[in-house]
Amino acid sequence: MGLTRCLAAAFLLLLPGLSTGQRVVAVQKGPLYRVKGSHVTLWCKVSGYQGPAEQNFQWSIYLPSAPEREVQIISTVDPSFPYAIYTQRVRSRGIYVERVQGDAVLLHITELQEQDAGVYECHTPTTDERYFGSYSAKTNLSVIADTLSASMVPQVLTRAEGEAVELTCEVSKSTTQHTHLSVGWYRLQGAGESHAEEVLILSKDFVLRPGPSYAQRFLVGDMRLNKVGNTTYKLSIGGVEPSDQGQLYCEATEWIEDPDETWKDISRKQTGRTSLEVMSQGRDLSVDIAAAESSLSEGDTLQLNCMVGAQKSSSRHFQVLWLLNGMEVAKVDPHGVLIWEDKYEERAKMGQLRAFKHSNTVYVLTIYEVGLKDNGTYHCSVLEVKTPGDFHSIQTNLSSGIQVNVKPIERRMRLSVSTSTPQVMVGDALIFLCEVQGATERVSVRWWHLPPQHPGPRMLVATMGQDGTLSLGSAYQDGRTRGNLRLEKVSSGAFTLVIPNTLDESDSGRYGCEVTEWSKGRRWTEAGEAAVTVSSMGLGLHATLRSRIATVRYGQGFELVCQVSASYTFEEVPVSVGWLFQPSPPTGYYHKLVWVFPNGTTVWGTAQPHFQWKAQLTKAATSFRLRIHDATTANEGTYQCEVEVWRRNAPPLEQPAATTRSNAVGIKVVLPESKLQVATEGRSVEIAGGADTAVECRIMFALNNSQFAVTWYLLPPPPADATPLQIVRTNYSSIQEYGAEFSSPSQKSRFLSQRVSSNVFWLRILSANPGDQGKYYCLVEEWLWLVDGWHKLGEGASGRTTLEFKLPERELQLEKTNYSVSAREGEEVTLHCLLQGARLPTTHLSATWFRVKDSSRVSPLLTLHRDGAIKYPQESLAGRLQLRRPTASDFSLTLLSVEKDDAGFYHCQVQEWQQQSEGKDWALQALARSGYTQLTTIPPESTVLSRICSSPPLLNFMLYLPLVLIFLLVLAVFCWYFKFRKSKKGNITGDQLMELQGDGEVKKT
Repeated sequence: MGLTRCLAAAFLLLLPGLSTGQRVVAVQKGPLYRVKGSHVTLWCKVSGYQGPAEQNFQWSIYLPSAPEREVQIISTVDPSFPYAIYTQRVRSRGIYVERVQGDAVLLHITELQEQDAGVYECHTPTTDERYFGSYSAKTNLSVIADTLSASMVPQVLTRAEGEAVELTCEVSKSTTQHTHLSVGWYRLQGAGESHAEEVLILSKDFVLRPGPSYAQRFLVGDMRLNKVGNTTYKLSIGGVEPSDQGQLYCEATEWIEDPDETWKDISRKQTGRTSLEVMSQGRDLSVDIAAAESSLSEGDTLQLNCMVGAQKSSSRHFQVLWLLNGMEVAKVDPHGVLIWEDKYEERAKMGQLRAFKHSNTVYVLTIYEVGLKDNGTYHCSVLEVKTPGDFHSIQTNLSSGIQVNVKPIERRMRLSVSTSTPQVMVGDALIFLCEVQGATERVSVRWWHLPPQHPGPRMLVATMGQDGTLSLGSAYQDGRTRGNLRLEKVSSGAFTLVIPNTLDESDSGRYGCEVTEWSKGRRWTEAGEAAVTVSSMGLGLHATLRSRIATVRYGQGFELVCQVSASYTFEEVPVSVGWLFQPSPPTGYYHKLVWVFPNGTTVWGTAQPHFQWKAQLTKAATSFRLRIHDATTANEGTYQCEVEVWRRNAPPLEQPAATTRSNAVGIKVVLPESKLQVATEGRSVEIAGGADTAVECRIMFALNNSQFAVTWYLLPPPPADATPLQIVRTNYSSIQEYGAEFSSPSQKSRFLSQRVSSNVFWLRILSANPGDQGKYYCLVEEWLWLVDGWHKLGEGASGRTTLEFKLPERELQLEKTNYSVSAREGEEVTLHCLLQGARLPTTHLSATWFRVKDSSRVSPLLTLHRDGAIKYPQESLAGRLQLRRPTASDFSLTLLSVEKDDAGFYHCQVQEWQQQSEGKDWALQALARSGYTQLTTIPPESTVLSRICSSPPLLNFMLYLPLVLIFLLVLAVFCWYFKFRKSKKGNITGDQLMELQGDGEVKKT
């Protein structure tokens, strides 16, 4: 990577001579292929510029998914330049710009990602007096997979001086592009060394190159590097030397040739290391070990001395290892630096162990408060090296062993409990330390909790048996609530309890540790406790939203700042921030614009699909900022921010511990100001009948990129009122729409709206007739395409153009008397139009009937052309209008079946036409207009039958009355019949009784 930067910088320094006089921006030639995960640089240089020596640069990308859309990455002048998807990487210097000189930079991408593929554009903002030259350049970058692999089986090799050694490295790649490989072997002197020495390298050009220390041995053939098969590389050393001792590894590099014919390393892989120890012949080195006392009781102090005997020892370098029962305890290097083995490190931190270099020949190991585990045989091993830090040893010697015996003693335990977290917030961890002194046997530990203001039995947290077996209390078994509890024995007498996540305030209170030791049937128990306080995360949590400006112009940006405060250190807890938006006018609920979660995940809402590309999110301490670029009307409305805080180390699916929502801030977006100016001077146009004419509408000033909608209007002459009639409207998309009075095919063919130039519009009137007289004007609307659609900025009306007809010198004689006619609805009426006097024999006549209804525009009803053809501008009236001509000079109009809407003022206009010569056009020779005939419609005559039919109640009464009368008549006849029968039966019975009385001489009583 350093070579690439050097070459790029050198190339940039040579560019100034390429062009002078005009600005030229040059960028690294593409296409470029780079490996995912690698560090990538792209250079950019500007020359031929004017202004300061230090130029500014802006980098953008055009992604393959949207090749026409620019996505801003980074700028040397504008910190807010990056879009939201690059803000975090720029802020963390995952992407940065290095200035090589004032007019040359390098773009760094420290870890290339797949989404970084695309066309990169380098742009230099102008500092010139005028634009001249190129201001940007582009290059294509493709991201490919890293297929390079290198492997070697790690080994520990011991060779005597002069013996041979062979190491094998497997290297392969599967890149589709044309690439080369270089394979090399390197040696590290010691495990902690960072600088590797070159042994032997096969370059990308297939040239073998030995390291400086191995050049002579390579020339005499003592070292070789052979390729065996397609993927195997073998390093052979004929006779090893003591200087070969160290850590050996293989490194493979994949190279690709860029379009500028330079080679670039795109991937490097190192193998595991093989340890090579070279045994030299013996030297004069003696080692002795001694102890002040080798038989001790528990708690005594053991001191061991290691004495080194050697000639000229003061100028030699020794490394000493302390061993217990053959296992390493500690190591002291030639500088006196002490390194403990892992299992002794904790005791050393607690001050129970100490080892140091007393002199170059005396080394001391001290164990305070020895225990039974310190029993055993101690040795010290001395290793001589050429120089401090040299991995290669000259010679090694081991002392004799010394036996140390530690006797157990009986004593009672001492216990203390402490916590490093006495006051925490909900979600924080609780950490307790239980230290035991005086225990000689393995112990069991029991932790309990007593919540605040909850008298009663203590709650079991966890226990650890003598054999290390762990068990949790019922309230702590579910790891999803408080996390996975950790109960550990960190040393012989120290136990820790860690509760990763406090659940709520009920986790406050006292926590106790109880330790029990058993020995030979005896039992000792000690207990202690510590108090903690857990506070709610909602305590004092508050969010305030503000904006410096409440009204922004269309296309400008604005920034919202969400300031959060709490009664605890807010920066130390997981926080998510959501931005909410309610459009104007209000809809009653807020949409989610974007949500940023504690892990950095950003989720964009769907209410505004393009919001992601124009929003920038930043965070600084306790403030969160949302900056919106290029504001549109869709961004007008009310904003809020919502802040959620989580418990520290909370499970992924857990709900937030506290939530707060800020105040609402309204943002108003105003459209650009209209600059429309339309010519307002009035004009007068006089034309002859049948001629074509045009009315002009001129735009004096407007915005450069605006479009226009033009609507033509007509103010008809009296007796019509001043209500304008829409002729035709041409919108900003050139779509035309005619008004109701001009929607017939004949009218559409005569009135045409045309755009003559960028700022001039015409209304063309073909074959004008006197009915077209009046005042014409246009209404111009200025429209502008903005990000979210077309917007109307303003409008302006032109001056009036009066259209008048130039009447012929000769005038026809029509009756000018005004009449008033009444006609009943449903009947027919004839309106007279009589031509008086003689006319030329070679002329033809045409006539048109007009109606003025409700003081509106004069509407043509029927036209008789000079060739005898009749046309009806209003097709709906064609069946009820008849032009009866009993004579050639009679143009009377008959209305069949008069309707209520036929009321109005009627008049006719007769024109005389003459053909100039055969094959020539017809010219208007004379015309005349009749007087007005006012038609008044009368409702149809009312009769008894019509009144009955027009009244539903009366009609129903007349229909049902005969039925009711017939029913009553039948009922009366039926009643009379039964009454008659009954009276007749009574008479017969009386006569029969009289006859019985006469015969039996019975008297009536």
